[in-house]
Amino acid sequence: MPAVSKGDGMRGLAVFISDIRNCKSKEAEIKRINKELANIRSKFKGDKALDGYSKKKYVCKLLFIFLLGHDIDFGHMEAVNLLSSNKYTEKQIGYLFISVLVNSNSELIRLINNAIKNDLSSRNPTFMCLALHCIANVGSREMAEAFAGEIPRILVAGDTMDSVKQSAALCLLRLYKTSPDLVLMGEWTSRVVHLLNDQHMGVVTAAISLITCLSQKNPDEFKTCVSLAVSRLSRIVSSASTDLQDYTYYFVPAPWLSCKLLRLLQCYPPPEDGAVKGRLVECLETILNKAQEPPKSKKVQHSNAKNAILFEAISLIIHYDSEPNLLVRACNQLGQFLQHRETNLRYLALESMCTLASSEFSHEAVKTHIETVINALKTERDVSVRQRAADLLYAMCDRSNAKQIVAEMLSYLETADYSIREEMVLKVAILAEKYAVDYSWYVDTILNLIRIAGDYVSEEVWYRVIQIVINRDDVQGYAAKTVFEALQAPACHENMVKVGGYILGEFGNLIAGDPRSSPLVQFNLLHSKFHLCSVPTRALLLSAYIKFINLFPETKSTIQEVLRSDSQIRNSDVELQQRAVEYLKLSSIASTDVLATVLEEMPPFPERESSILAKLKKKKGPGAVSVNELEEGKREGELNGGGERGGDNSGIAASNASTPSPSADLLGLRTVPPVTAAAPSAGSLLVDVFSEAGVNDDGFLRDLEPPTESSDSLLAEGSGDSDSAPPSAVSEDPAPPLPESNELLNKFVCKNNGVLFENQLLQIGIKSEYRQNLGRMYLFYGNKTSVQFVTFTTTVTCPGELQSQLNVQTKTVEPLIEGGAQVQQVINIECLTDFLDAPLLNIKFRYGGALQNLTLKLPVTINKFFQPTEMASHDFFQRWKQLSQPQQEAQKIFKANHAMDTEVLKAKLLGLGMALLENVDPNPENFVCAGVIQTKAQQVGSLLRLEPNAQAQMYRLTLRSSKDTVSQRLCELLAEQF
Repeated sequence: MPAVSKGDGMRGLAVFISDIRNCKSKEAEIKRINKELANIRSKFKGDKALDGYSKKKYVCKLLFIFLLGHDIDFGHMEAVNLLSSNKYTEKQIGYLFISVLVNSNSELIRLINNAIKNDLSSRNPTFMCLALHCIANVGSREMAEAFAGEIPRILVAGDTMDSVKQSAALCLLRLYKTSPDLVLMGEWTSRVVHLLNDQHMGVVTAAISLITCLSQKNPDEFKTCVSLAVSRLSRIVSSASTDLQDYTYYFVPAPWLSCKLLRLLQCYPPPEDGAVKGRLVECLETILNKAQEPPKSKKVQHSNAKNAILFEAISLIIHYDSEPNLLVRACNQLGQFLQHRETNLRYLALESMCTLASSEFSHEAVKTHIETVINALKTERDVSVRQRAADLLYAMCDRSNAKQIVAEMLSYLETADYSIREEMVLKVAILAEKYAVDYSWYVDTILNLIRIAGDYVSEEVWYRVIQIVINRDDVQGYAAKTVFEALQAPACHENMVKVGGYILGEFGNLIAGDPRSSPLVQFNLLHSKFHLCSVPTRALLLSAYIKFINLFPETKSTIQEVLRSDSQIRNSDVELQQRAVEYLKLSSIASTDVLATVLEEMPPFPERESSILAKLKKKKGPGAVSVNELEEGKREGELNGGGERGGDNSGIAASNASTPSPSADLLGLRTVPPVTAAAPSAGSLLVDVFSEAGVNDDGFLRDLEPPTESSDSLLAEGSGDSDSAPPSAVSEDPAPPLPESNELLNKFVCKNNGVLFENQLLQIGIKSEYRQNLGRMYLFYGNKTSVQFVTFTTTVTCPGELQSQLNVQTKTVEPLIEGGAQVQQVINIECLTDFLDAPLLNIKFRYGGALQNLTLKLPVTINKFFQPTEMASHDFFQRWKQLSQPQQEAQKIFKANHAMDTEVLKAKLLGLGMALLENVDPNPENFVCAGVIQTKAQQVGSLLRLEPNAQAQMYRLTLRSSKDTVSQRLCELLAEQF
């Protein structure tokens, strides 16, 4: 950088700054600033031209005033004029003023761009750097449009100085982050990647930041950087601290560059080339070995630099998850940090070991540190470190140590910080359920959990224990006995009362033989808690009381007296009043048999995955609980719990939801408006397919009237040869479907309009629209030749089971199509039930005397009958949990067939027919959709979750529907679309 001469000191600026600092009040400061602004304005407007020094000084004063928080509305042109100066200090101040004060919408942007272009082409490295810094600081889209093509050329040019290359790389990174669509590397890709081999370490450091960002967006284009990065890393790791003197930081060679190289490698899978992979493994081993060496300096900067490289190396080892030896070594190294005196190191070690615990290679090694982690949970002063210790205990838990870990976490809960109690409760509940082999232990654990941290036990936790107790006959008696004992405590949490009310209401008879827990004792114990509880809990207890009347007739008079009391029958809360009145009447007028039927024991819940995992994932945010863990919880959990059903066990009140039946409102169907058209009568199943209405997007189903023919005749015509020519005209059998018919069908899964088929003779266009379970399709047959098509006939057939699943009616098409002409055919479709196959369209005609016979699949797929369903996050996950039976889910992991563009994905999902739900999935990269397939027989609720992995160019598609065949079919269709 050029030296600043003595004359550039700008004494006037120093005096002004001194005056401002000496002001005794805000008013004095404003007065001095206004005086200076008036002086500068007069100087700029004066007739006498100012020299460069004066302009620079006044522009500097304006910049200082702006930084004090005052608006500046003049001086911009003078700053732009400074850019044309040949003096470094003047040009520097001009660029500084522009970088701070000029926005992208300024009218001066064109003049500024011209000045920057002049400096970039000047080949003066100092001026080029100033221009590049200005571009990066402003970083506007206009700047990107003007210079995105020029900067890569400067970056890779052989005669560009190293300092300019560094600035160019960082400037390009800034532009790419603000306007990625304008920064296209194209032909420069390989030359930019080869900057990793540059001899100047500063250039490599700047270039790797750019390459890492580009690799994250376009990994395939930059995959050649892996071998170069490994080579450069190997040279740095194997070098001594004296080899890279200019880039050695406290005896650690190039720590920043090493960290960036390791981070770049985390964008890619392990190298496929054996030599490159071997070299990388050597580098990682060397880093781990150096961590064991005695420090070369006692200063904290040395250990910080050394540990930064170590943790990035461990992150890379975890990312690859393919080298058992390295994973175990990394675990052992982190284990040493668990007892380090530096709090940050302990925190990072716990965090990294959480990830290591999920690897099959290192899980056992992580478990060896269990005592140290438990000690950290108990003794750490910093709450964030204690939270990481709890996370690690959760991650390392398995069947061999579950009881120990759960016991320690319960013990810690009594003194845990309030900020992490709810999360701790969820984790204890999940572990107790996931690894329980003894159900009595599970019940004890959850009740203990409620006793210790009742305020933090969410509904999901106590719902879950009730579901499991109901589903397990062998634990019901023990649960009733245990909860009865727990309720005897003087201070009893309300959640304990809820669990007690539910379990005793269902299974109190199992312990009624003991005089200490006789029916009246149970009732009095529950009722002693009644006045202390909230309204929902009181409602649950009232339901338990009516259950008691069924289980223990001897309690009937006592309970009726309670229900008849003014505090119940005249309760200000309408829910409690209604229950009291209804239960009292029910117990009075119903016979014993009727009462036993109405109040029979709750049936077992259907097997479902644990809702607590989803609760923890929602609380922790993206990535906290992996999909694999959710699946593992479903597979490994031996507790046959059901879906959530609410806390009430009455089974008779209108407000209580029972086990969902196949026709239950799984997706909020009762909020879907009814079909606007009049419902067809039993004798008119199909709408008027012979209407002459043309294609009208707005008038779909509006002007359709029931047909005059009987349904039998319509069905016969729809599935037969109603639109065929006489048999004598064309008697040949239909041709088999074209080989590409499936591919043509897949093109229309997510769209309704387009060209279905085209060859040298014929073009078939399609336009379709669907409402509820009805659809109308318009086919356009175009003659591409100059010769007539004669005896032109079309037949739509539904093969096999499809005849009972779809009703299809077609309108007769004109038998003669002139050359260059087009005819239209209308097809009406009614979906009776879900289906797998597609109708077949056979087309026959004669062209020049030769018979043309071809068969296609009509693009009628099950998703066409979707009704989009909007729902909030809570509703979505509740539905998701309800649809968790194995046969209701279909999942597929597949390679991306097309570019992973977010907008394209959204468009395809919307074209599918479902509602695309925003801000529902905790991971913003994922897509979730909801919809209801409308068929005449039933409504099939469906939920979709699409998880793109841009790095691996893979998708995981999960579909859950209330009908298994629908899930499978939708999964097959959609896997071909992305």
